[in-house]
Amino acid sequence: MSEDKILTENETQLLTAMGLGEDGAMTKDYVAYAGKKLAAENKGRASREQIIEALRTVSDPEIMINIWDMGLVYKIVQEDDGDVKIDMTVTAPTCPVAGVLPQQAANAVAALDGVGLVEVKIVWEPAWSFENMTDEAKAMIELF
Repeated sequence: MSEDKILTENETQLLTAMGLGEDGAMTKDYVAYAGKKLAAENKGRASREQIIEALRTVSDPEIMINIWDMGLVYKIVQEDDGDVKIDMTVTAPTCPVAGVLPQQAANAVAALDGVGLVEVKIVWEPAWSFENMTDEAKAMIELF
């Protein structure tokens, strides 16, 4: 499957996920996947710090601040088998790169040695705010 087709399918999935139910709540999840299961004999696992550093390589192209310092990553769960599950959000449901950032995050973490299947799920609660940002990210925003 071509990368363009994957992006189109990811964007379609995200737009569907952004559909609102009658109560105003988001109705579906958007999930990006990368990597593959580790062999059972592979005992080495990436550290949490390595995963965070990988996430810091993914930046919002509009403001050039990485998703970790933006406070977009809410949860990282490392499974015993090397799989990693990440909950993240975007600054707003209408964020123009919302369909790209989760896949970039999944790809960055999956590239690490000692990481198996990576699942990055967009969550809408709690809503993102400027308070989520690191002090360094807030200082960079002030420069704009």
